[in-house]
Amino acid sequence: MHIEPGIVNGVKIALSYATAAGAMGFAAKKTMEDLAASGIASFAARSAIATVGVFTFFEVLPHFPVGVSEVHFILGSTLFLLLGAAPAAFGLAVGLLIQGVFFAPIDLPQYFINLTTLLVPLFAMKELAKRIIAPNTAYVDIKYSQALALSTAYQAGVVGWVAFWAFYGQGIGAETMASVFTFGAAYMTVILIEPLADLAVLAAAKSLRGLERSGLVTPRLYAAA
Repeated sequence: MHIEPGIVNGVKIALSYATAAGAMGFAAKKTMEDLAASGIASFAARSAIATVGVFTFFEVLPHFPVGVSEVHFILGSTLFLLLGAAPAAFGLAVGLLIQGVFFAPIDLPQYFINLTTLLVPLFAMKELAKRIIAPNTAYVDIKYSQALALSTAYQAGVVGWVAFWAFYGQGIGAETMASVFTFGAAYMTVILIEPLADLAVLAAAKSLRGLERSGLVTPRLYAAA
């Protein structure tokens, strides 16, 4: 989902500062809510786990350039279900920054573009979860159809933002449209894998009830809202 360098140039990149500021502002709001509910120690631990996870997903798992961007296994829905929205957002932001600073400095000018692309779909997915998962259902008990819906929403959001940045930066030409379509088609194949990863992680968590009061997972993992 890293938008390729040169897709958005010059003054146009300034828009990403505004979109990222909005996303980070919403993340700050959710962070305050999480801190109030779970405490700083739990939030810090879950954020650290999310950061390590994101860095691993970006640098260790297979990833390859396709069209205007790259296809990654971000596992955004997995991070959300296991750790909560605010720690997942922290991990995505910091993991992406670490990758840029130490391994892909060419991506740093696009940091706020990529940050927007990751965080806005995360928060949209959180809102979707409120609507499709009953308040009396713990996340370890969700169905495959619910995991699929969350993963699809997140991946579609990522693809949508990549398409927006590509058309915004390069215009709506035949070459750009073909490149965006190629990326989108390749990226949506992640949906075939991510819901299964979600359910595998949730099944493992269900068998590890000792985590319930550890502060290392979101309280919603085991308890109803």
